[in-house]
Amino acid sequence: MERNVKVEVIALWETDGQLRPLRFRFTGEDHQLHSAGIDQVLSIRQVAYVGVDALIFLCRACVEGRERMLELKYTIRSHSWTLLRWIY
Repeated sequence: MERNVKVEVIALWETDGQLRPLRFRFTGEDHQLHSAGIDQVLSIRQVAYVGVDALIFLCRACVEGRERMLELKYTIRSHSWTLLRWIY
């Protein structure tokens, strides 16, 4: 799968103001929609790319029956989600 792919995300705002992704959907290389549930958010870090604030979520998810590690980026200003990379 390519890097930096726009994805659709269902997320939850916690009562303490934290954002937590729950599920995401992406178009695969086969041009089909694939959905994945996020089992665990392992870490969250705030970054600034050339003045654009974003949150990077390191997640463990079940994708097509396989457990995968991935990074999702939430861009604060545009409220958009990007699948940065698959780790394994």
